Amino acid sequence: MKRKSFEDMDCPIARSLELVGEWWTPLILRDIVMVGLTRFDDMQDDLGIAPTVLTSRLRHLVDAGLLERRQYNERPPRFEYLPTEAARDFEPVLRALFKWGVKWAGAPRAEAGT
Repeated sequence: MKRKSFEDMDCPIARSLELVGEWWTPLILRDIVMVGLTRFDDMQDDLGIAPTVLTSRLRHLVDAGLLERRQYNERPPRFEYLPTEAARDFEPVLRALFKWGVKWAGAPRAEAGT
């Protein structure tokens, strides 16, 4: 089932979610903006994300103007993803979500029996 688009809603939060509300997107932006990972393989290794999903999310972020795709190797063709001003302006949102998560989402649960 395709989800509803928020792009036409008269609400900045809804329109923001249209850009960054997919499940993996904040984590990808975290890796790029806060951790400094810019290469596909590094992000895939860090997140454990399927390559097709990462490709789709990165393409969306480039199209939305949050990332710039820059080739760093010709053979084989390899690209890095650099944050734009819009992505860098998203960093306080990531930090606030981190702070909220520490307070309200708690520490990871211990495995059963430990």
